[in-house]
Amino acid sequence: MAKLIYSAITSLDGYVEDENGNFDWAAPDEEVHAFVNDLERPVGTYLYGRRMYEVMRVWETPQTFADDSPVMQDFAQIWQAADKIVYSTTLDTVSSTRTRIEREFDPEAVRQLKAGAGRDLGVGGPDLAAQAIRAGLVDELHLFLTPIVVGSGKPALPDDVRVNLELLDERRFAGGVVYLRYRTRT
Repeated sequence: MAKLIYSAITSLDGYVEDENGNFDWAAPDEEVHAFVNDLERPVGTYLYGRRMYEVMRVWETPQTFADDSPVMQDFAQIWQAADKIVYSTTLDTVSSTRTRIEREFDPEAVRQLKAGAGRDLGVGGPDLAAQAIRAGLVDELHLFLTPIVVGSGKPALPDDVRVNLELLDERRFAGGVVYLRYRTRT
């Protein structure tokens, strides 16, 4: 069975964006981005909410990254090769290949998707991830703690659920980012 993995770049105090909706402080440097690429390579399907999809769809346009680093070009190829499911009640069309819209998050449908998938699944965006965490669907959390405290904003994790975790891996990067990989325990 494939794993459902929630990955997030967060402030040290646990936010994916500050109170103004900014997340420019979360842009990974080359070292972190290369590490993320290797983590994302096994993902065959991404599950996104509308807002996260709108942020990520920039990776659909290869010419955007033609003059950028090989690490960014590599991520664009990884993202383009994966299937994407966007959960949205307001989005009418998608502007990326291998992408479909679902109107509501159905935990049973995701369970079936995990059971039949040959590759892992990634869930992106804290709101959709919270639904998956509450439904007991998330198998691993990959958190990148950025050396900044933003004080408030959109939390990376839901505050109304309890999940026991087992630390599987950790890594410290030169720029001060710390990676933590956890497995959920039932």
